[in-house]
Amino acid sequence: MTSDDPTTRPDPWQSLHQLLADLDAEIERVYTERGIEGVRPRFASPLIRLAHTGPLTIRELAASLGRSHSAISQTVAAMRKEGLVISEPGPDARTRRVELTGRGRSLVPFLEAEWRATHASVAELDAEIPHALTAAVAELRRALERRPMRERILSHLVEPES
Repeated sequence: MTSDDPTTRPDPWQSLHQLLADLDAEIERVYTERGIEGVRPRFASPLIRLAHTGPLTIRELAASLGRSHSAISQTVAAMRKEGLVISEPGPDARTRRVELTGRGRSLVPFLEAEWRATHASVAELDAEIPHALTAAVAELRRALERRPMRERILSHLVEPES
Protein backbone atom coordinates (compact mmCIF):
# COMPACT_ATOMS: atom_id res chain seq x y z
CA MET A 1 0.00 0.00 0.00
CA THR A 2 1.21 3.46 -0.84
CA SER A 3 0.43 6.55 1.17
CA ASP A 4 -0.92 8.27 -1.96
CA ASP A 5 -3.97 5.97 -2.07
CA PRO A 6 -6.70 8.47 -3.14
CA THR A 7 -9.40 6.46 -1.34
CA THR A 8 -7.84 7.39 2.02
CA ARG A 9 -8.72 11.06 1.47
CA PRO A 10 -12.16 12.43 2.35
CA ASP A 11 -14.70 11.75 -0.38
CA PRO A 12 -16.55 14.96 -1.31
CA TRP A 13 -19.60 12.90 -2.36
CA GLN A 14 -19.80 10.85 0.85
CA SER A 15 -21.98 13.30 2.77
CA LEU A 16 -24.46 13.48 -0.12
CA HIS A 17 -24.56 9.68 -0.48
CA GLN A 18 -25.03 9.35 3.28
CA LEU A 19 -27.79 11.98 3.32
CA LEU A 20 -29.71 10.18 0.57
CA ALA A 21 -29.28 6.83 2.36
CA ASP A 22 -30.47 8.39 5.63
CA LEU A 23 -33.53 9.92 3.95
CA ASP A 24 -34.41 6.59 2.33
CA ALA A 25 -34.00 4.87 5.70
CA GLU A 26 -36.40 7.37 7.29
CA ILE A 27 -39.00 6.75 4.57
CA GLU A 28 -38.56 3.00 4.95
CA ARG A 29 -39.05 3.42 8.68
CA VAL A 30 -42.43 5.07 8.00
CA TYR A 31 -43.35 1.95 6.01
CA THR A 32 -42.30 -0.50 8.71
CA GLU A 33 -44.04 1.52 11.42
CA ARG A 34 -47.22 1.07 9.36
CA GLY A 35 -46.62 -2.68 9.13
CA ILE A 36 -45.44 -2.56 5.53
CA GLU A 37 -42.51 -4.95 5.27
CA GLY A 38 -40.24 -5.56 2.29
CA VAL A 39 -41.01 -2.25 0.58
CA ARG A 40 -38.19 0.10 -0.29
CA PRO A 41 -38.65 3.79 -1.13
CA ARG A 42 -37.36 3.13 -4.67
CA PHE A 43 -40.41 0.88 -5.22
CA ALA A 44 -42.93 3.71 -4.74
CA SER A 45 -42.77 5.40 -8.13
CA PRO A 46 -42.87 2.18 -10.22
CA LEU A 47 -45.75 0.79 -8.14
CA ILE A 48 -47.71 4.03 -8.39
CA ARG A 49 -47.03 4.32 -12.12
CA LEU A 50 -48.14 0.72 -12.77
CA ALA A 51 -51.34 1.38 -10.80
CA HIS A 52 -52.14 4.28 -13.13
CA THR A 53 -51.01 2.78 -16.44
CA GLY A 54 -51.63 -0.93 -16.08
CA PRO A 55 -49.00 -3.45 -17.18
CA LEU A 56 -45.90 -2.10 -18.90
CA THR A 57 -42.72 -3.60 -20.26
CA ILE A 58 -39.62 -2.87 -18.23
CA ARG A 59 -38.45 -0.56 -21.04
CA GLU A 60 -41.77 1.34 -21.04
CA LEU A 61 -41.73 1.62 -17.25
CA ALA A 62 -38.14 2.88 -17.25
CA ALA A 63 -38.89 5.46 -19.96
CA SER A 64 -42.04 6.67 -18.19
CA LEU A 65 -40.07 7.25 -14.98
CA GLY A 66 -36.93 8.68 -16.60
CA ARG A 67 -34.78 5.87 -15.24
CA SER A 68 -32.39 3.45 -16.88
CA HIS A 69 -33.57 0.07 -18.09
CA SER A 70 -30.97 -1.58 -15.87
CA ALA A 71 -32.10 0.26 -12.72
CA ILE A 72 -35.77 -0.55 -13.32
CA SER A 73 -34.96 -4.15 -14.18
CA GLN A 74 -33.20 -4.53 -10.82
CA THR A 75 -36.05 -2.77 -9.01
CA VAL A 76 -38.64 -4.99 -10.70
CA ALA A 77 -36.67 -8.09 -9.68
CA ALA A 78 -36.62 -6.87 -6.06
CA MET A 79 -40.35 -6.02 -6.16
CA ARG A 80 -41.14 -9.44 -7.65
CA LYS A 81 -39.20 -11.08 -4.80
CA GLU A 82 -41.41 -9.17 -2.31
CA GLY A 83 -44.61 -10.25 -4.09
CA LEU A 84 -45.49 -6.75 -5.31
CA VAL A 85 -45.37 -7.41 -9.05
CA ILE A 86 -45.36 -10.27 -11.48
CA SER A 87 -43.69 -10.24 -14.85
CA GLU A 88 -44.61 -12.29 -17.87
CA PRO A 89 -43.20 -12.53 -21.37
CA GLY A 90 -44.11 -9.48 -23.43
CA PRO A 91 -45.00 -9.12 -27.10
CA ASP A 92 -41.66 -10.61 -28.13
CA ALA A 93 -39.12 -12.90 -26.50
CA ARG A 94 -36.89 -9.98 -25.42
CA THR A 95 -39.45 -8.13 -23.31
CA ARG A 96 -41.27 -8.73 -20.04
CA ARG A 97 -44.53 -7.09 -19.02
CA VAL A 98 -44.72 -6.03 -15.39
CA GLU A 99 -48.03 -6.05 -13.53
CA LEU A 100 -49.05 -5.33 -9.95
CA THR A 101 -50.07 -8.18 -7.69
CA GLY A 102 -52.94 -7.79 -5.27
CA ARG A 103 -50.45 -6.93 -2.55
CA GLY A 104 -48.76 -4.32 -4.73
CA ARG A 105 -52.10 -2.76 -5.68
CA SER A 106 -53.23 -2.65 -2.04
CA LEU A 107 -50.17 -0.56 -1.08
CA VAL A 108 -50.62 2.12 -3.75
CA PRO A 109 -53.05 4.38 -1.82
CA PHE A 110 -50.61 4.53 1.11
CA LEU A 111 -47.61 5.02 -1.21
CA GLU A 112 -49.38 7.90 -2.97
CA ALA A 113 -50.14 9.51 0.42
CA GLU A 114 -46.53 9.01 1.53
CA TRP A 115 -45.32 10.47 -1.82
CA ARG A 116 -47.37 13.64 -1.26
CA ALA A 117 -46.21 13.86 2.38
CA THR A 118 -42.58 13.42 1.33
CA HIS A 119 -42.87 16.17 -1.28
CA ALA A 120 -44.46 18.48 1.31
CA SER A 121 -41.58 17.65 3.68
CA VAL A 122 -39.01 18.50 1.00
CA ALA A 123 -40.72 21.86 0.43
CA GLU A 124 -40.67 22.42 4.21
CA LEU A 125 -36.94 21.62 4.36
CA ASP A 126 -36.22 23.89 1.39
CA ALA A 127 -37.95 26.75 3.21
CA GLU A 128 -36.08 26.00 6.44
CA ILE A 129 -32.53 26.13 5.13
CA PRO A 130 -30.67 29.12 3.67
CA HIS A 131 -30.01 27.42 0.33
CA ALA A 132 -32.87 25.23 -0.87
CA LEU A 133 -31.59 21.82 -1.91
CA THR A 134 -33.93 21.72 -4.92
CA ALA A 135 -32.52 25.07 -6.08
CA ALA A 136 -28.95 23.90 -5.51
CA VAL A 137 -29.60 20.76 -7.57
CA ALA A 138 -31.08 22.88 -10.38
CA GLU A 139 -28.04 25.19 -10.27
CA LEU A 140 -25.70 22.19 -10.34
CA ARG A 141 -27.53 20.78 -13.37
CA ARG A 142 -27.24 24.12 -15.19
CA ALA A 143 -23.50 24.26 -14.44
CA LEU A 144 -23.11 20.71 -15.77
CA GLU A 145 -25.04 21.64 -18.91
CA ARG A 146 -22.55 24.45 -19.48
CA ARG A 147 -19.60 22.13 -18.89
CA PRO A 148 -20.34 18.42 -18.39
CA MET A 149 -18.71 16.42 -15.60
CA ARG A 150 -16.79 14.35 -18.17
CA GLU A 151 -15.08 17.50 -19.47
CA ARG A 152 -14.33 18.64 -15.94
CA ILE A 153 -12.80 15.27 -15.03
CA LEU A 154 -10.71 15.20 -18.19
CA SER A 155 -9.34 18.68 -17.47
CA HIS A 156 -7.97 17.40 -14.13
CA LEU A 157 -7.00 13.91 -15.23
CA VAL A 158 -3.31 13.15 -15.17
CA GLU A 159 -2.92 9.68 -16.59
CA PRO A 160 -0.15 7.43 -15.31
CA GLU A 161 2.81 6.90 -17.56
CA SER A 162 2.91 3.54 -19.28
